[in-house]
Amino acid sequence: MTTLVSPPALRLRRPGWRDPRLLTGLVLVGLSVAIGVGAVSAAGRTVPVLATTEPLVPGAALDPDSLVVRDVQLSESAGAYLRRDSDLLDQDLVVVRTVGAGELVPVAAVAGAAALDLRSVAVVPSGALSADVVPGAAVDLWFVPDPDSGQPPEQLAADLTVAEVSDGGGALSMTGAASVHVLVPLDQLAGVLGALTGDGSVEVVPVTGTVPGR
Repeated sequence: MTTLVSPPALRLRRPGWRDPRLLTGLVLVGLSVAIGVGAVSAAGRTVPVLATTEPLVPGAALDPDSLVVRDVQLSESAGAYLRRDSDLLDQDLVVVRTVGAGELVPVAAVAGAAALDLRSVAVVPSGALSADVVPGAAVDLWFVPDPDSGQPPEQLAADLTVAEVSDGGGALSMTGAASVHVLVPLDQLAGVLGALTGDGSVEVVPVTGTVPGR
């Protein structure tokens, strides 16, 4: 007669602290917690940068009174904007690129005065001035010859920035007409000044879609 022998019962053993699987799990949990804490900390980190309270136009000096400090989350792009503690603020800065009201000021939008190759020229159009001709807007300049000359209008310069608009109502105004101060590059300055003294008029035409704040 054959006697059957039962195999010994297997019992599950509770893993000890030296079990590699338990140690690996603890390490993974610790890494997940550390990464999560780091992400939350980075998301809450802000940088004090400067923003405008009014439009900034090329050629104008950077006025501290037109700036406010905003604490914003910029991460890697923080260096692209003018910070409150920037060394650039220790020198006289001028605006070289239009910045709309309420926008952060890019570092590329300001430079030292010596770097600006623009000159402000006052133009008094003979026709009605468009409501779109405001500081910061882009305009073209056209020369309209005297009608008796039989010559067609000619474009003098394109995509210039308006620095200032005067309504001509001041006490020192002789004509009472509105004048538009536009920023003209040095290489186009002679042509614009020559047209202003010629037999005809220089007209200011706004470029569509460039009116600040609209």
